[in-house]
Formats: sequence, C-alpha cells, structure tokens
Amino acid sequence: MVDEEIESSSTLHPPLDGTRRIRLDIAYDGTDFNGWGRQPNLRTVQGEIEQALASILRRYGPPPTLVVAGRTDAGVHATGQVAHLDLTDAQAGSLLRPDRGRNRGGERDAGTALARRLNGILSQKGDIVISRGSLAPEGFDARFGALWRRYSYRLADQTAVRNPLHRVNTTWHHSRLDGEAMDAAAASLCGLHDFAAYCKPRDGATTIRTLQSFTWERDVDGVLTARLQADAFCHSMVRALVGACVSVGAGKLDPGDPVALRDAAERTNAFMVMPARGLTLTQVGYPDDLRLAARAAETRQRRALHRSDAPIDATVATTATTDSAADRPRIANGVEVS
Repeated sequence: MVDEEIESSSTLHPPLDGTRRIRLDIAYDGTDFNGWGRQPNLRTVQGEIEQALASILRRYGPPPTLVVAGRTDAGVHATGQVAHLDLTDAQAGSLLRPDRGRNRGGERDAGTALARRLNGILSQKGDIVISRGSLAPEGFDARFGALWRRYSYRLADQTAVRNPLHRVNTTWHHSRLDGEAMDAAAASLCGLHDFAAYCKPRDGATTIRTLQSFTWERDVDGVLTARLQADAFCHSMVRALVGACVSVGAGKLDPGDPVALRDAAERTNAFMVMPARGLTLTQVGYPDDLRLAARAAETRQRRALHRSDAPIDATVATTATTDSAADRPRIANGVEVS
C-alpha cells in the first residue's frame, strides 16, 4: 500500500461520451481503513464509496469508479480529499427523479443529489463523509489537474497536553522536542529536488518533487503541527520528512543533516518514518476552470518524462509554477505566506 500520490502508467481520465463528471470532496477517519485504494477482502475508502455507488445506481448499468487526487495509506486521514467519477445520463437522471423519495432534497444537479445519497449509506459507520458533491467544470481531472496537495501532521511531545479525544489523529512522542529547530530544518528542505532519500522506491516512479512549503508550530496545548505543501508527494515522503525533523528536534540529527541526506538521494535509516495516524490530507488545489484541461495534460507529460529517467529540467518539473498568480501559493524563504 502507498502513502500519498502514486506514479503509474495510467493515462489522463477524459469523460466518456454521454457522461457527466462529478467532483466529490471527501473527509474520512483513516483509522480502520487499509488505505484509499480498493483491495480484495480489505476495507478501504475507495471500496466503501464505490460499494455505496453500486447500491445507489444498481438499476442503471455498471457503477462508476473513482479517480482520486492523492491515494492515502492505511491509517492516514483526510479532511480535503478530492475525487471524480463519471455518470451516464441515465444514472444522473435517476438521482434527480422526484418519485419514491429519490430526490427528497429537491436538488437540481446530480452532484448534490449524489452526495446526499452517499452520505445516507456511509453514515451507518460514520468514518467517511462526502463534504460536497458538484458538477465538475470541463477539463476537471481530480488527479492530474491538481496544482498542489497539503498535508498536516500532529505530534504531541513530552511537554504537550495529551488529549485522548485526539488519539486517532495525533502521534505521541516520549521526549521533549525543539520545535524551532524542527521548523528551521523543514524550511531548508523546500524547493525543487530529488527526494529519493525520503521516498520508498517504486518501479517507474519519479522522486523529483517541488516541496513548496514546510513549517512546524506549537498550538496552545503544546502540540506540534507540521504543514506541508507540494505539487505531489511520493510514497512515504511526508512521514519521512516529518521523521527527519523529529530527529533534529530530539537532537539525534544536526540541523543541516536533513538537507545533506536529501542531496545524497539514497534511502537511509538515519531517521524514523513516522506513524500514519498523525497524518491528514487537508486540501488539494486546482487552477481556475479555464486552465483545468491544460494543467492535466502538462502534469501527465511531466510524469512521463520523469519515468523515462530524464534529468531534472526546471522548465518541465516546475509546471505548476507557470500557472496564473492566483493559482500559486506565495513562498518566502521556503514558507507559504498569505
């Protein structure tokens, strides 16, 4: 299973003829899931949602499948996951029929109606919520259209208040950590680099990423929260980056070591990859509607070049930074600013 964004040989996902693309915004508690991606005989987020889709649309042909912005590993949570699916005209129409209570909410678009129906089924266990369903604009692709993904990681060290109500989304650490040193180390890691030292290797997958921002701060209860944003994250990258900073905070690594390890571009056991439970996918960013199709095509081309072992080319690898200013985060010294 995987952590965040996966590379694969898949192509773009244009809507099928005669279908309507639906965007789903999704939140879930990942504790009892074996990750996002469906797996035989295992409970997964994708599997649960697609099973609910099959139930709702059982009389209207094969059920749709989901394409997701970022696959998450077992135990990883989400408050801002995004996926898309394509409904046939018959499937979309069935959601809006007023007879037999199918459209109790009186929705006028299939996305809103589908979200309500899905939540009616998913609420039985309550660890998945469809935050919003909407008709996707033309060119929308949940995975390849994304400009960036944001994650947070919650960590309660020896000095923090340990709230049992947050036990499923917070990792507890036995010692006192230097949050300022961790924040400085995090900022030094930002930029366009090969993050092979922080990624589990996958055949045909690039480890070149643009880490746009990475910060640490303590809240009023003393809990340390990391916030990271990148164009995409490779397998185990977020939890490895967090682990390197924790080692700096604990005095096991010098402040400059995380960058030196990154630049060595080799997997290392110099730090621990942190547990999944502290990690949450919080938001996925997309360009304005007029740029959606172009962004998806650019991303797919860039991934294909990286899979062919091409050298880092800033004009290709930083495609996300060529979009309009409104689409870009503002970064100062490696830190996102508002």
